[in-house]
Amino acid sequence: MATLPTAIEVPGWAWETAELRQALRRRDMGAVFRCVQQYSGASQARIGAAIDMAQGRVNEIINGRREVSRLDVYERIADGLDMPDDARHLLGLAASRERRSGGAAFDLAAFPEVVRVYASQASASEEIRQHASDARELDVLAVRGLGLIGLNDSLLRACLPREQGGRGLRVRLLLLDPKSVAIAQRAAEVGESVESLASGVRLAEARLRELTGTCDVQVYRYRMLPTWRVIRTDTTMFVGAFDAGWEGHESACYKVVETPHGPLYRGFRRMVETIIDGAERTV
Repeated sequence: MATLPTAIEVPGWAWETAELRQALRRRDMGAVFRCVQQYSGASQARIGAAIDMAQGRVNEIINGRREVSRLDVYERIADGLDMPDDARHLLGLAASRERRSGGAAFDLAAFPEVVRVYASQASASEEIRQHASDARELDVLAVRGLGLIGLNDSLLRACLPREQGGRGLRVRLLLLDPKSVAIAQRAAEVGESVESLASGVRLAEARLRELTGTCDVQVYRYRMLPTWRVIRTDTTMFVGAFDAGWEGHESACYKVVETPHGPLYRGFRRMVETIIDGAERTV
Protein backbone atom coordinates (compact mmCIF):
# COMPACT_ATOMS: atom_id res chain seq x y z
CA MET A 1 0.00 0.00 0.00
CA ALA A 2 1.35 3.41 -1.00
CA THR A 3 2.00 5.85 1.79
CA LEU A 4 0.72 9.40 1.72
CA PRO A 5 3.34 12.06 0.97
CA THR A 6 4.73 13.91 3.93
CA ALA A 7 4.23 17.64 4.31
CA ILE A 8 6.22 19.86 1.97
CA GLU A 9 9.35 21.33 3.56
CA VAL A 10 9.46 25.07 3.02
CA PRO A 11 12.55 26.75 4.53
CA GLY A 12 11.71 28.47 7.79
CA TRP A 13 13.06 31.80 6.60
CA ALA A 14 10.71 31.74 3.60
CA TRP A 15 7.67 32.16 5.87
CA GLU A 16 9.20 35.45 7.05
CA THR A 17 9.43 37.02 3.59
CA ALA A 18 7.19 40.03 2.99
CA GLU A 19 5.68 38.48 -0.15
CA LEU A 20 4.56 35.30 1.58
CA ARG A 21 3.32 37.09 4.70
CA GLN A 22 1.24 39.48 2.62
CA ALA A 23 -0.24 36.56 0.67
CA LEU A 24 -1.22 34.86 3.93
CA ARG A 25 -2.85 38.02 5.30
CA ARG A 26 -4.88 38.36 2.07
CA ARG A 27 -5.68 34.63 2.10
CA ASP A 28 -4.37 34.60 -1.47
CA MET A 29 -3.68 30.89 -1.87
CA GLY A 30 -2.52 31.30 -5.46
CA ALA A 31 0.29 33.57 -4.30
CA VAL A 32 1.05 31.20 -1.39
CA PHE A 33 1.34 28.23 -3.75
CA ARG A 34 3.63 30.18 -6.09
CA CYS A 35 5.89 31.07 -3.16
CA VAL A 36 5.94 27.45 -2.04
CA GLN A 37 6.99 26.38 -5.52
CA GLN A 38 9.71 29.03 -5.56
CA TYR A 39 11.17 28.23 -2.15
CA SER A 40 10.72 24.45 -2.02
CA GLY A 41 10.83 23.44 -5.67
CA ALA A 42 7.59 21.47 -5.26
CA SER A 43 5.51 20.83 -8.36
CA GLN A 44 1.77 21.48 -8.57
CA ALA A 45 1.21 17.74 -8.33
CA ARG A 46 3.38 17.53 -5.20
CA ILE A 47 1.49 20.44 -3.58
CA GLY A 48 -1.81 18.78 -4.46
CA ALA A 49 -0.74 15.47 -2.95
CA ALA A 50 0.41 17.14 0.27
CA ILE A 51 -2.85 19.08 0.78
CA ASP A 52 -5.22 16.42 -0.59
CA MET A 53 -6.23 18.45 -3.64
CA ALA A 54 -6.24 17.54 -7.33
CA GLN A 55 -3.36 18.98 -9.38
CA GLY A 56 -5.88 20.62 -11.71
CA ARG A 57 -7.48 22.45 -8.81
CA VAL A 58 -4.07 23.64 -7.61
CA ASN A 59 -3.40 24.95 -11.11
CA GLU A 60 -6.70 26.85 -11.16
CA ILE A 61 -5.90 28.48 -7.81
CA ILE A 62 -2.38 29.44 -8.90
CA ASN A 63 -3.71 31.02 -12.09
CA GLY A 64 -6.53 32.91 -10.35
CA ARG A 65 -9.41 30.90 -11.82
CA ARG A 66 -10.53 29.59 -8.44
CA GLU A 67 -10.35 30.83 -4.85
CA VAL A 68 -10.24 29.07 -1.50
CA SER A 69 -12.97 30.10 0.95
CA ARG A 70 -13.67 27.11 3.23
CA LEU A 71 -11.97 26.95 6.62
CA ASP A 72 -11.36 23.20 6.44
CA VAL A 73 -9.47 23.70 3.17
CA TYR A 74 -7.29 26.39 4.76
CA GLU A 75 -6.54 23.91 7.54
CA ARG A 76 -5.58 21.20 5.02
CA ILE A 77 -3.29 23.62 3.21
CA ALA A 78 -1.65 24.75 6.44
CA ASP A 79 -1.07 21.16 7.56
CA GLY A 80 0.15 19.98 4.16
CA LEU A 81 2.62 22.85 3.85
CA ASP A 82 3.70 22.42 7.49
CA MET A 83 3.10 26.09 8.21
CA PRO A 84 4.68 27.40 11.41
CA ASP A 85 2.24 28.86 13.93
CA ASP A 86 3.04 32.46 12.99
CA ALA A 87 2.10 31.77 9.37
CA ARG A 88 -1.07 29.98 10.48
CA HIS A 89 -2.04 32.99 12.57
CA LEU A 90 -1.62 35.33 9.58
CA LEU A 91 -4.02 33.04 7.71
CA GLY A 92 -6.52 33.28 10.56
CA LEU A 93 -5.96 29.77 11.92
CA ALA A 94 -5.14 28.50 15.37
CA ALA A 95 -1.81 26.93 16.31
CA SER A 96 -1.04 23.49 14.91
CA ARG A 97 -2.94 20.55 16.36
CA GLU A 98 0.23 19.12 17.85
CA ARG A 99 0.89 22.29 19.84
CA ARG A 100 -2.75 22.58 20.92
CA SER A 101 -2.96 19.02 22.25
CA GLY A 102 -1.28 19.84 25.56
CA GLY A 103 -4.38 21.57 26.85
CA ALA A 104 -2.66 24.85 27.74
CA ALA A 105 -4.78 27.99 27.95
CA PHE A 106 -5.08 29.79 24.60
CA ASP A 107 -3.72 33.27 24.06
CA LEU A 108 -6.38 35.29 22.21
CA ALA A 109 -3.62 36.98 20.22
CA ALA A 110 -3.06 33.61 18.56
CA PHE A 111 -6.49 33.76 16.92
CA PRO A 112 -6.43 36.81 14.67
CA GLU A 113 -10.06 36.99 13.60
CA VAL A 114 -9.60 40.73 13.12
CA VAL A 115 -7.90 40.62 9.75
CA ARG A 116 -8.07 44.32 8.95
CA VAL A 117 -8.83 47.62 10.67
CA TYR A 118 -10.17 50.65 8.79
CA ALA A 119 -10.18 54.20 10.10
CA SER A 120 -13.90 54.53 9.35
CA GLN A 121 -16.72 53.01 7.34
CA ALA A 122 -15.82 55.20 4.37
CA SER A 123 -12.41 53.57 3.97
CA ALA A 124 -13.99 50.09 4.25
CA SER A 125 -16.94 50.80 1.94
CA GLU A 126 -15.58 49.20 -1.22
CA GLU A 127 -14.73 45.94 0.53
CA ILE A 128 -18.07 45.89 2.37
CA ARG A 129 -19.91 46.24 -0.93
CA GLN A 130 -17.88 43.45 -2.52
CA HIS A 131 -18.80 41.07 0.28
CA ALA A 132 -22.45 42.14 0.33
CA SER A 133 -22.84 41.73 -3.44
CA ASP A 134 -22.00 38.01 -3.21
CA ALA A 135 -23.62 37.25 0.15
CA ARG A 136 -26.47 34.85 0.79
CA GLU A 137 -27.10 36.30 4.25
CA LEU A 138 -26.86 39.96 5.23
CA ASP A 139 -27.40 41.10 8.83
CA VAL A 140 -27.25 44.78 9.78
CA LEU A 141 -27.33 45.98 13.39
CA ALA A 142 -27.75 49.76 13.31
CA VAL A 143 -29.66 52.65 14.91
CA ARG A 144 -31.75 53.84 11.96
CA GLY A 145 -29.87 52.30 9.05
CA LEU A 146 -30.54 55.03 6.49
CA GLY A 147 -26.89 55.50 5.53
CA LEU A 148 -26.34 51.76 5.48
CA ILE A 149 -29.33 50.39 3.62
CA GLY A 150 -32.37 52.68 3.73
CA LEU A 151 -31.59 55.34 1.12
CA ASN A 152 -30.94 54.93 -2.60
CA ASP A 153 -27.34 56.11 -2.25
CA SER A 154 -26.68 54.21 1.00
CA LEU A 155 -23.78 51.82 1.40
CA LEU A 156 -25.63 48.55 0.78
CA ARG A 157 -28.70 49.52 -1.26
CA ALA A 158 -27.11 48.84 -4.64
CA CYS A 159 -26.02 45.39 -3.44
CA LEU A 160 -29.62 44.24 -2.95
CA PRO A 161 -31.62 42.51 -5.71
CA ARG A 162 -34.17 44.69 -7.48
CA GLU A 163 -36.18 42.10 -9.40
CA GLN A 164 -38.81 39.68 -8.16
CA GLY A 165 -37.20 36.51 -6.81
CA GLY A 166 -33.76 38.10 -6.48
CA ARG A 167 -30.86 35.79 -5.76
CA GLY A 168 -32.17 34.10 -2.62
CA LEU A 169 -30.69 36.73 -0.31
CA ARG A 170 -31.88 36.98 3.30
CA VAL A 171 -31.65 40.46 4.80
CA ARG A 172 -32.18 41.13 8.51
CA LEU A 173 -32.10 44.75 9.66
CA LEU A 174 -32.10 45.56 13.39
CA LEU A 175 -33.13 49.12 14.27
CA LEU A 176 -33.57 51.05 17.50
CA ASP A 177 -37.22 51.09 18.58
CA PRO A 178 -38.57 54.65 18.12
CA LYS A 179 -40.86 54.10 21.13
CA SER A 180 -38.05 53.01 23.48
CA VAL A 181 -36.36 54.95 26.25
CA ALA A 182 -33.02 54.23 24.55
CA ILE A 183 -33.88 56.35 21.51
CA ALA A 184 -34.07 59.46 23.69
CA GLN A 185 -30.69 58.56 25.21
CA ARG A 186 -29.14 58.06 21.79
CA ALA A 187 -30.63 61.28 20.42
CA ALA A 188 -29.13 63.21 23.33
CA GLU A 189 -25.74 61.57 22.75
CA VAL A 190 -25.54 62.77 19.15
CA GLY A 191 -27.32 66.10 19.62
CA GLU A 192 -30.39 65.23 17.57
CA SER A 193 -34.08 65.48 18.39
CA VAL A 194 -35.93 62.33 19.33
CA GLU A 195 -38.49 63.05 16.60
CA SER A 196 -35.82 63.25 13.91
CA LEU A 197 -34.13 60.02 15.00
CA ALA A 198 -37.43 58.16 15.33
CA SER A 199 -38.61 59.33 11.89
CA GLY A 200 -35.35 58.03 10.40
CA VAL A 201 -36.04 54.57 11.81
CA ARG A 202 -39.56 54.58 10.37
CA LEU A 203 -38.29 55.73 6.97
CA ALA A 204 -35.73 52.91 6.89
CA GLU A 205 -38.47 50.41 7.68
CA ALA A 206 -40.63 51.78 4.86
CA ARG A 207 -37.76 51.60 2.38
CA LEU A 208 -36.95 48.00 3.35
CA ARG A 209 -40.62 47.07 3.02
CA GLU A 210 -40.31 47.98 -0.67
CA LEU A 211 -37.90 45.06 -1.15
CA THR A 212 -40.09 42.30 0.27
CA GLY A 213 -40.78 40.85 -3.18
CA THR A 214 -37.16 40.78 -4.28
CA CYS A 215 -35.59 38.92 -1.34
CA ASP A 216 -36.31 37.68 2.17
CA VAL A 217 -36.43 40.95 4.13
CA GLN A 218 -36.86 41.04 7.89
CA VAL A 219 -36.78 44.21 10.01
CA TYR A 220 -36.67 44.18 13.81
CA ARG A 221 -36.87 46.85 16.51
CA TYR A 222 -34.67 46.45 19.59
CA ARG A 223 -34.95 48.53 22.77
CA MET A 224 -31.49 48.67 24.37
CA LEU A 225 -28.97 51.49 24.05
CA PRO A 226 -26.89 50.73 20.93
CA THR A 227 -23.25 49.83 21.46
CA TRP A 228 -22.07 47.77 18.49
CA ARG A 229 -22.71 48.42 14.82
CA VAL A 230 -22.49 45.21 12.82
CA ILE A 231 -22.64 44.33 9.13
CA ARG A 232 -22.46 40.56 8.60
CA THR A 233 -22.05 39.07 5.13
CA ASP A 234 -22.06 35.27 5.48
CA THR A 235 -18.81 34.48 7.36
CA THR A 236 -17.40 38.01 7.47
CA MET A 237 -18.35 40.90 9.75
CA PHE A 238 -17.55 44.59 9.72
CA VAL A 239 -17.88 45.92 13.26
CA GLY A 240 -17.89 49.48 14.57
CA ALA A 241 -19.08 51.12 17.78
CA PHE A 242 -21.60 53.72 18.90
CA ASP A 243 -20.60 56.14 21.62
CA ALA A 244 -21.57 59.56 22.93
CA GLY A 245 -20.70 62.21 20.39
CA TRP A 246 -20.13 60.05 17.33
CA GLU A 247 -22.16 58.06 14.88
CA GLY A 248 -21.34 54.46 14.01
CA HIS A 249 -19.96 55.28 10.57
CA GLU A 250 -17.36 57.53 12.21
CA SER A 251 -15.98 54.66 14.31
CA ALA A 252 -13.00 52.57 13.34
CA CYS A 253 -14.27 49.56 11.39
CA TYR A 254 -12.95 46.08 12.18
CA LYS A 255 -13.13 43.27 9.64
CA VAL A 256 -13.77 40.06 11.59
CA VAL A 257 -13.75 36.65 9.90
CA GLU A 258 -15.00 33.30 11.14
CA THR A 259 -12.17 31.02 12.26
CA PRO A 260 -12.29 27.52 13.76
CA HIS A 261 -11.39 28.52 17.30
CA GLY A 262 -11.83 32.28 17.60
CA PRO A 263 -14.46 33.76 19.92
CA LEU A 264 -15.08 37.17 18.35
CA TYR A 265 -17.08 36.24 15.26
CA ARG A 266 -19.11 33.71 17.22
CA GLY A 267 -19.70 36.18 20.04
CA PHE A 268 -20.90 38.97 17.76
CA ARG A 269 -23.13 36.59 15.82
CA ARG A 270 -24.63 35.23 19.02
CA MET A 271 -25.26 38.79 20.19
CA VAL A 272 -27.15 39.58 16.98
CA GLU A 273 -29.26 36.43 17.29
CA THR A 274 -30.03 37.23 20.94
CA ILE A 275 -31.13 40.75 20.04
CA ILE A 276 -33.41 39.35 17.33
CA ASP A 277 -34.95 36.90 19.78
CA GLY A 278 -35.98 39.77 22.06
CA ALA A 279 -36.95 42.24 19.32
CA GLU A 280 -40.25 43.12 17.66
CA ARG A 281 -40.46 42.24 13.98
CA THR A 282 -42.04 45.01 11.91
CA VAL A 283 -41.35 43.84 8.33
